[in-house]
Amino acid sequence: MKFLIINGPNLNMLGIREPDLYGTLTYDGLVEYVAAEARRLGVEAEFYQSNHEGDLVTAIQQAYGRMDGIVINAGAYTHTSIAILDALKAVSVPAAEVHISDVAKREDFRQVSYLGMACCCKFAGEGKQGYVHAIEKLIEIIRSKNT
Repeated sequence: MKFLIINGPNLNMLGIREPDLYGTLTYDGLVEYVAAEARRLGVEAEFYQSNHEGDLVTAIQQAYGRMDGIVINAGAYTHTSIAILDALKAVSVPAAEVHISDVAKREDFRQVSYLGMACCCKFAGEGKQGYVHAIEKLIEIIRSKNT
């Protein structure tokens, strides 16, 4: 199986940005950890990070026909981007929404998730482990569809 792991704006600043919310793990450290866990689960993971909404849309579109699943942490675009929602719906690749922090305990504007309308599951407040749980859940969903 091949999964695209997408990270949106400001996730490249992990380890620097609000360590009380996001911890001290760097983005490179997150990628190394998730890649190793994906390999352990038999998944080939491709990583993509951008601070630009259109680039994230293009990455999702390019997953069509190439990827079995998408794990997406779109950062603040989760709460604002209908374009990313539409891209996820267009490609029909099973997708899981991930947030390092617990968005349910944060600002009111973070309570709306446009991405959630196209994702089959959501993991929030689990730190780096949320990515692993998302991969595991997508594997389960994909396997159940193929039986």
